[in-house]
Amino acid sequence: MHETASPAWFAYSASRHRWQPADHLLMLSDKLTQVAAGNLKRLMVFMPPRHGKSQLISQFFPAWYLGHHPDNRIILTSYEADFAASWGWKVRNVFEEFTTETFGLSIRSDSSARNRWDIKDHVGGMNTAGVGGAITGKGADLMIIDDPVKNAEDANSDLKRSKTWDWYQSTAYTRLEPDAAIILIMTRWHPGDLGGLLLKDMEAGGEQWEILNFPAIAEENDALGRRIGDPLWKKRYSIEDLKRIEDTVSAYWWAAMYQQSPYSRTGGTFKRQDFIITEGGARGSQVRFWDLAATEAKQGKDPDWTVGCLMSEHKGKYWIKDVIRVRAEAAEVERIISQAAQLDGKETRIFMEQEGGASGISLISHYARNILKGYAFIGVSATGSKPVRAQPFASAVSNGNVYLIAATWNTSFLDEAERFPTAKVHDDQVDAASQAFNLLSDKKPPAVTPRGH
Repeated sequence: MHETASPAWFAYSASRHRWQPADHLLMLSDKLTQVAAGNLKRLMVFMPPRHGKSQLISQFFPAWYLGHHPDNRIILTSYEADFAASWGWKVRNVFEEFTTETFGLSIRSDSSARNRWDIKDHVGGMNTAGVGGAITGKGADLMIIDDPVKNAEDANSDLKRSKTWDWYQSTAYTRLEPDAAIILIMTRWHPGDLGGLLLKDMEAGGEQWEILNFPAIAEENDALGRRIGDPLWKKRYSIEDLKRIEDTVSAYWWAAMYQQSPYSRTGGTFKRQDFIITEGGARGSQVRFWDLAATEAKQGKDPDWTVGCLMSEHKGKYWIKDVIRVRAEAAEVERIISQAAQLDGKETRIFMEQEGGASGISLISHYARNILKGYAFIGVSATGSKPVRAQPFASAVSNGNVYLIAATWNTSFLDEAERFPTAKVHDDQVDAASQAFNLLSDKKPPAVTPRGH
């Protein structure tokens, strides 16, 4: 029978064809089949919210698994006991309605609570518990830990994360039967969440896990073979939907919860609180530095942004007055740069990073002759890596000498600065600001090449 062949087939049948067999869920189903066969003992799955992870793993899979292994026991845990018990109740209902017919099994009438139920004439069944709480009853042949983190408050709590790790080692792990399997399925929240700590333990030589990592928008070396920039579940969340979410949530939560790449908010090059936000700045020497993206945004690609940072200096203090950040075709970028020059005024020196080779020279010459004619415009060749170029700027920030003029671009700029340079994110705003700072402060700026004033 098809419905017994795999968790995916069973989910499709038991949901009366309402369950949607998306590519990432079919890949997950294959891994769950390996778990049930005893060929995979440790599986971690990282996935964005509302992408079907819990329905497959915590509702349909346990019923299918117990149909094949009625003498095995499952312990399912989640961030709260009541929430875990709600999954136990859903599995019990699926088991009663579909597994009885499909596998010829039934639940004991005297043991059918939401948080514990047993299979008639067998020793198998299911228990549920909350992460951090006691686990009573028999041991587990299969331990499922589904979303051990409740919310942002718990994710950011050192104490809560420590307690979860202690619970995993002292309570959950000690309930495992010999040769048992563990599945951890979660949305990432923090570098030190349970998934992060298990990854760190792997790197230190601890237990090795198979990892399925499904970011909402594909990155390099995607598990599904998606092109960079493709959505995970296009029928449910289009790329436009995901971009709206990215624009709405903070950069940190987007990286963590949707891209499964949480980064440390401390210990980086910049600290958010070191930037001083003010309503106005002193007049002084002023530059606008432009860093042009190579290409406009296209489906399947995640190019850099074109960024222009306007910065002024007066008596050792620096004001970032404006940051323009855009993805657009060349003609639109030219229009934006020309308009910015008019607004900034001719007393503002304009710099643009010049790429190597003849094409870089030609582009700077084009801007000097056609777009920025009459302005103090110079092309510059950057030297060194972005982190190296950022060090003088970072020192000024940490010393309280850098101000941001209050504006809508502040949040995006600070989000980027806060995670620079460790996360797999764009860093164009930081680099433009760093190069503007180096030019204003004469901190060994890049070699300057004037072009066609």
